Amino acid sequence: MRHAVHGYAGGQRPLEGYVAAIAAFGGLVAALSVAGRVAGRRAPERPAVADIVLVSIATHKLSRLLAKDAVTSPLRAPFARYSGPAGDGELNEEVRDGGSGVRHGIGELVTCPFCLAVWVATGLTGGLVLAPRLTRLGATMLTATAVSDFLQLAYDAAKRGAQG
Repeated sequence: MRHAVHGYAGGQRPLEGYVAAIAAFGGLVAALSVAGRVAGRRAPERPAVADIVLVSIATHKLSRLLAKDAVTSPLRAPFARYSGPAGDGELNEEVRDGGSGVRHGIGELVTCPFCLAVWVATGLTGGLVLAPRLTRLGATMLTATAVSDFLQLAYDAAKRGAQG
């Protein structure tokens, strides 16, 4: 692996961390699959459009909440370092230097809402199979929060437009 890492990018990319993330993601999918089988739940042949929209917006919100929100910064602190405000309750963070490739890979994952989205969507989708009512309720709360965020930003933009 070390030879492959060095040959890929001169050892500058945390490929060990990415391998660990891929393995963990595979474990998550396997655990959801086993839980569904044990519970006697089957995935729908075709997800409802309403569920796709609900989970999509909830995934957006939860991914940003986990990766960028000031309140969740203690979860990212072992892997990231604060670098400044990003506005509207969000932070900019940098992956911590040093440590293992796994630590760096996790740092990249937990500070990137785009990277977290596939994990969040997998969890919410699995939740729709295992506990659909509870998952829809949680996704509804996240979706309402996301819509509220956009309305807050639109309201602030409208105020600025009216004043200037």
